Amino acid sequence: MDTQRNAEFLEEIKKRLNPDRLYHSLNVADEAKKLAKHYGADEQKAFTAGLLHDILKNTPDSELLQYFERNGIMLTETERASRKTWHAMAGADFLRRELHVTDEDILSAVRWHTTGRAGMTLLDKVLFVADFISADRDYPGVERMREKAYVSLEDAMLEGLQFTINELVENAWPVHEDSIRAYNELVINRKG
Repeated sequence: MDTQRNAEFLEEIKKRLNPDRLYHSLNVADEAKKLAKHYGADEQKAFTAGLLHDILKNTPDSELLQYFERNGIMLTETERASRKTWHAMAGADFLRRELHVTDEDILSAVRWHTTGRAGMTLLDKVLFVADFISADRDYPGVERMREKAYVSLEDAMLEGLQFTINELVENAWPVHEDSIRAYNELVINRKG
């Protein structure tokens, strides 16, 4: 994506996101670009994916459900119960349909930034981790996660998935099957 398109995208997210979420998106874009440089991924794509990853995060649940229905997007039982993932699913589709983003790498990274999945691309992993460690993040363990991210992207992903899965289990919320698959793949490959 070129600078011109990113300027257009910035105007679009300014219309759709509250100030805190806009600040977060800008930070994720910067962090994704840094991680991409460190690991040899496309820096421009990483920046664009970071900028756009939460484009529908502030959209009310009722509107996201209408979006799915209007566009023929069928949710699994787990997806229907996992509201925190809706913005990523709808967001990737919205980018394709409404903003005419055709880059499959960017669309994939946005789609999987909440749940992860088995077989993630390097850009998918970069965005997934950047979302956890962006400069605006402040949670117990974030510094350790930031350090880990620049040593092993996969180890950082594993920690992020453990954090997410533990939080879901502790709250008796469903765990998306793709998160389990991503976790299992990382653990198996690590031990292998």
